[in-house]
Amino acid sequence: MELDSGIIYAFAAARARARFLANQDLVLCGLEIAEAVFGALDNNVLLESTVYDGEKIAAGTEFARIEGPAAALLTGERTALNIMQRLSGVATLTKAFVDRVEGTGARIVDTRKTTPGLRLIEKYAVTIGGGFNHRFGLDDGVLITDNHIALAGGVKRAVELARKAVPHLMKIEVEVGSQSQLREAVAGRADVIMLSNMTVDEIRESTKLIKEQSAGTLIGVSGEINLENVRRFAECGVDLISAGAITHPAAAIDISLKIRPL
Repeated sequence: MELDSGIIYAFAAARARARFLANQDLVLCGLEIAEAVFGALDNNVLLESTVYDGEKIAAGTEFARIEGPAAALLTGERTALNIMQRLSGVATLTKAFVDRVEGTGARIVDTRKTTPGLRLIEKYAVTIGGGFNHRFGLDDGVLITDNHIALAGGVKRAVELARKAVPHLMKIEVEVGSQSQLREAVAGRADVIMLSNMTVDEIRESTKLIKEQSAGTLIGVSGEINLENVRRFAECGVDLISAGAITHPAAAIDISLKIRPL
């Protein structure tokens, strides 16, 4: 919440009503969080809406109304809007990615490239947009990257070290960027192989090799994934498409709150 210079308290005795307006097409996300923001300021604030997170809303649509003490509405306005605009931006962009790969069987998954302090709710927004969550942190999954491989002296050795260090039920995922690393990952029996920064032809070839030599291993792709090329990657037969773009550069959606006296 934000501190006030004092002007808000000039409206302390007033009651007001406000309308949430979508100023562009969006997939709604964060409405309940916005309601909680106002509720934390004053439990007399009431929000009414006939829509829920995950619904598509057209530009120009009023999608919720809120009523309560004017001071609470003015104090919570920016925080509530910031959250909804950001989360709706993530959900809307995620849905665009999901729509692009429809029918391929590939899942759009997020990364840890999230706004500091907002990872939990941004990953929630990804699921609202139809995507899936990857790791939330370093503690709930193993992803062996180029740095781990360099320190271990190779992919196979990195996988061996990981298997000794983590619980037996935890899956081991390896990020590979070449055919030699890929063969090591297959030999090391990695549970998930993430093909990083490869061309479509390289991914197609790698996917064929994995399916022939390591049936059951999940196949993912990452690196420079965007709306223009995501379908081509999905059609290579991969299971997962790791797209940092759905959270990292996602633009805030234009939502406004119009407050009027009762």
